[in-house]
Amino acid sequence: MPVQSFSRVADAFWRAAAYCLHPRVIALSLLPLLLAAALALGLGYFFWEQAVAGVRATLESWRLIETLLGWLSYVGLGGFRSALAPLLVLALSLPVVVVLSLLLVALLLTPTAVNLVAQRRFPLLERKRGAAFVQSLLWSLGHAALALLALLISLPFLFIPPLVLILPPLIWGWLGYRVFAYDALAEHASVAERRQLLRLHRLPLLGLGLLTGYLGAAPAAIWAFGVMAVALAPLLILVSIWLYTLIFAFSSLWFSHYCLAALQELRQSRNAGAAPVELLTPIPSLPRQEES
Repeated sequence: MPVQSFSRVADAFWRAAAYCLHPRVIALSLLPLLLAAALALGLGYFFWEQAVAGVRATLESWRLIETLLGWLSYVGLGGFRSALAPLLVLALSLPVVVVLSLLLVALLLTPTAVNLVAQRRFPLLERKRGAAFVQSLLWSLGHAALALLALLISLPFLFIPPLVLILPPLIWGWLGYRVFAYDALAEHASVAERRQLLRLHRLPLLGLGLLTGYLGAAPAAIWAFGVMAVALAPLLILVSIWLYTLIFAFSSLWFSHYCLAALQELRQSRNAGAAPVELLTPIPSLPRQEES
């Protein structure tokens, strides 16, 4: 990443951190948190037992897994055998929680974050409204589906220790980059400007997304309680949703500061490089004098 781009990312970082303390941001961050928590707990209440039973039946149908579970019971680790199916259900539901939190923040918090940044830093920046709310919604849902598909395809590689620390943050970083950058420019940039900015700033925005992806992967560490995570699942789900909401709210502000500053710089450079247009008024011709 060039030094100038790195300084812009760093400048947007500390500004986003300061804006996270704004009362409006704090208040609005509670709405995605409450909605995601209510939805996650509701789905867990109605479908938890069926999901655990289905995973347990699937594991018992695999001869290799059944042999491994029998060996665990033989060596005195029968408690892990009973907790394996719930742990797998929690592991499979975690990506859904991440995507749900990101989408709720993008749809409910990002428009307010963009308006707040624009009002305080760029009050004269023209709003060209290059994307409507429906377009942003479809864009976010489409990329969320692609991210979940990529994570599903990468599941076999997650059992390799180095890759489990690389692949999920890459996927979340790509998703955050595509969603938050689009939403940050949706109100102020035209379609042509948005495409140009996403092309010119692809590497810095990808780097910013990668950093937010690793920040988004950090809350998964609270599930490292092993068998205890099953007993603490309701509490851990609430804590993880809260952490994801905070991280994605900060990421939304980070992208908003960077993208709006880049948009203003693009327009200033374009206006400075434009040649002045002179309106030439034709001079009326004088009547010819007749030769004497």
